[in-house]
Amino acid sequence: MSSKTPKSTVSSAGSKRKGKDKKSVTPVHSESVPGPGHPDDIFPLVLTSATQELFGCRADEDVTGESPYKLLRKDDIVQDMKRRAAVSDFSTVKQIVLDYPEEEILLVFDRDFTYGQGFYLVLTPEAKEKILNPPLRSETETSGECEVYKTPEPKLWISLGSEQDIEEESVKESREKLKYKLSRVRRKFGTLVCFSDWNTADAKDGDVECASYSDSRFSIKQMERDCGIQAIPKLQSSSAQTQWKNQKNMCTQYEPRGFSEEEKESLVQSGSLKNFINSVTPRVLQSLQQNEIMDVFLDNWTALGIGAEEFDTGERANNLMVYQAFTDMQYSKDKTISSINWHPTISGVIAVAMTENVSLEQRFNQSTKFLLNPPLILFWCFHDACTPQLLLECPDDVFAFEFCPTDPNIIIGGCMNGQVVLWDISTHVKYLQGSMPRVRKETSNSDAFDFEENRENETPLVRYCAVSAVDSGHKAQITDVQWLPQTFEVTKTGTPVENKNKTCVQAITCSPDCSVMFWDIRVSVNQPATKLKQNVDQKQPVKSYGVPDTFSHLDRSWKPLLKVSLPMIDVNGEYSPLKFSLQDYICDSHTGSNTDAAHLHEDRAEVTPDYSKLQVPSAKTLKSLDDVNTKFFVGTEDGEIVYTDWRLEKDNDSGRLHSAKPLHCFNVHDWWVNTVQRSPFFKDVILTVGGWNFAIWKEGVMDGTIFQSPPSTQVCTAGCWSPSRPAVFFIGKANGNIEVWDLLEKTHDPSQIHNITSTKITCIKPWIFSSKQHFLAVSDDKGMLHILEIPRMLYRPSSDEKLRVRIYLETEVDRLVYFTKRRDVWAEEKKDTEAMELKKKSEPMKSLDYFNEEEQKEYQEYQELETSILKSMGLLPATDNMKEF
Repeated sequence: MSSKTPKSTVSSAGSKRKGKDKKSVTPVHSESVPGPGHPDDIFPLVLTSATQELFGCRADEDVTGESPYKLLRKDDIVQDMKRRAAVSDFSTVKQIVLDYPEEEILLVFDRDFTYGQGFYLVLTPEAKEKILNPPLRSETETSGECEVYKTPEPKLWISLGSEQDIEEESVKESREKLKYKLSRVRRKFGTLVCFSDWNTADAKDGDVECASYSDSRFSIKQMERDCGIQAIPKLQSSSAQTQWKNQKNMCTQYEPRGFSEEEKESLVQSGSLKNFINSVTPRVLQSLQQNEIMDVFLDNWTALGIGAEEFDTGERANNLMVYQAFTDMQYSKDKTISSINWHPTISGVIAVAMTENVSLEQRFNQSTKFLLNPPLILFWCFHDACTPQLLLECPDDVFAFEFCPTDPNIIIGGCMNGQVVLWDISTHVKYLQGSMPRVRKETSNSDAFDFEENRENETPLVRYCAVSAVDSGHKAQITDVQWLPQTFEVTKTGTPVENKNKTCVQAITCSPDCSVMFWDIRVSVNQPATKLKQNVDQKQPVKSYGVPDTFSHLDRSWKPLLKVSLPMIDVNGEYSPLKFSLQDYICDSHTGSNTDAAHLHEDRAEVTPDYSKLQVPSAKTLKSLDDVNTKFFVGTEDGEIVYTDWRLEKDNDSGRLHSAKPLHCFNVHDWWVNTVQRSPFFKDVILTVGGWNFAIWKEGVMDGTIFQSPPSTQVCTAGCWSPSRPAVFFIGKANGNIEVWDLLEKTHDPSQIHNITSTKITCIKPWIFSSKQHFLAVSDDKGMLHILEIPRMLYRPSSDEKLRVRIYLETEVDRLVYFTKRRDVWAEEKKDTEAMELKKKSEPMKSLDYFNEEEQKEYQEYQELETSILKSMGLLPATDNMKEF
């Protein structure tokens, strides 16, 4: 033990007592220290009943209040610690026992729990001697001597890590203090102050209100929150046929009821328990052996093979199942999702465009709010359904956007004010892939306004790189945007030419302002040389506010390459396009053979072009492509489907170029068209959705639709083809339902109907996540994005499904051609019938006497013919023959 002198154990309470009637008291006896603290030469212990029986110190039996002392052999204690290890009650004083110099250690029974436990162990031989043999004092010495309280010596402070907690909880300044300098013109010092009246109607509560607003450059996120949680049992209300009038508030505390030691011993020794164990032991052992031999969790359908999956008739195998849902109370609340797109290369990432769900009048009245809170495009990821991974700032509400097929880091979008906008997210790809945490890094040339931009757990905000000129773009909102394929490009006259760079550099937009525009993201040849040289030679990776200068040569000066109008066929006026669809053209310029778009994308994925160095080439140096189909389908605001050509024609009189009149126009839908999409399996088959119905068209068959749905009770708001099954497509409704149509199952009614949300569905976009997992993204009018898992039966085609669908389409085409021919024949027959009726009406009417004379004449001729026939056959009556002779 320690070599220090044992300290006095007399408490402060004991020091105040007078020593007249007090006998000699040992320093460590239980009666001398009534307080909760204990001296250094004792150690309170808790001894279990087993330990008490082992060492012969059972409470109130072996040791009592009158005889509380028990001497324990040191070797017995050491053997107990070796045998029971940490379970031993003396394990806490192991080292003290081993260092004890004598063979016997004193154990004192603390009946009154003076030191908080039932026993305490005396740690030094000196203290043991004082307790067993207290010194005797005379009564005179005791009465004349007063106990003196000795101040305890301070202990050495041992660090247990609390200083780290104090350091973490302390408040420290994390940034420099803001300094403000207030000054006043010297000539105004000492001038009189003039007060004036203030009209309370001009401001709220008579004060000038400085309304708070959200600054997009700052975002403080609460990292930790202290909250209390209390677990309570479930409350259940029940009643009976009696009424208790004398009600009282009462509570009941339950505690487990267990067996006593005698009951446990009797149960263990009982014969019924032994018989039960003997009877069930063989069955338990057999079950354990079977579990080791055979896998009870084996899926039998999967073990039988891939073909067995078709026999799965469960709910999950037949219906669309909700996989995940995305929404955000800050960015998605009270907004509408206008467009959705899956990331082409990063699996599990989807982008949605958010627009305000207000009218134009409300937008005008709340223009300040919209300026302070710009519209955004949110990037969601499967591994984090609570927080968007990336935000794209938009100059105005975006109704359509698309990823570039050859460079997914480039995004083009169409705004409500008619401007076309470009983004570059190449510096944030690692955040979307999940390989880096969401931390903003300050750029080398950041402004003073960008302080505290390097904050953890913050969603990065990407500002747009370029926006088109206001006076040169559309005059209404842009409703659809698409990239031209990398295999060709168009000139200013709409002529298709070869694309030598094999990079998508042109896009098409349409708007209800009756125009379709072609845009080129390369440097125009008409751009001034000085500005071009500055963009090429002095390129900087990032400019102010962290905006990449990828398209700085287009910002606010971007103009369309080609503008195509849609004049009406028979009357004056123009069509108002909302959606359009081009025919894909994928051709290798060297061999002339068709190639897969995926391989072209893989070849270009590793090489990112410098768009500031790409220039629009002259059309004279490029090879014209005659096999490109320049005709495309357009869905209008009035529900019409227009088939037109984007090539410009030359006027014979003036020689000017103008847009050609559409080739065909069909009034099929009752309301505006929201979907014009080509089948991924048949490039000449188009699905159009609008109003209360949808239709399927075949390019080249311009007599009408080959399939048209019956009118529905709900408005059809969206539609898309299945990317894996040629016969399946999905239709979204205004009541939140998704209809699954299978052309090979039935055509008069949908195969399945699923209710996804309670509000209108705005967009539908499928995605193939893996060969065994397909998803369908569905957005609604309340800002909620639903990810549905497509069942196996809806994405796994049969072996001959594509052939059967082709035969079905050809049959419908033959039916349409036959019906068209019959309609022409019926028109001719109807025309002939009307001509005959008109001729009869033009002939003069005959009198009644004329009709009587005609009838008499015909009757006489009939009688003469009858008489001649009977005479030749010898059948005339005898009277008639006699008359002749």
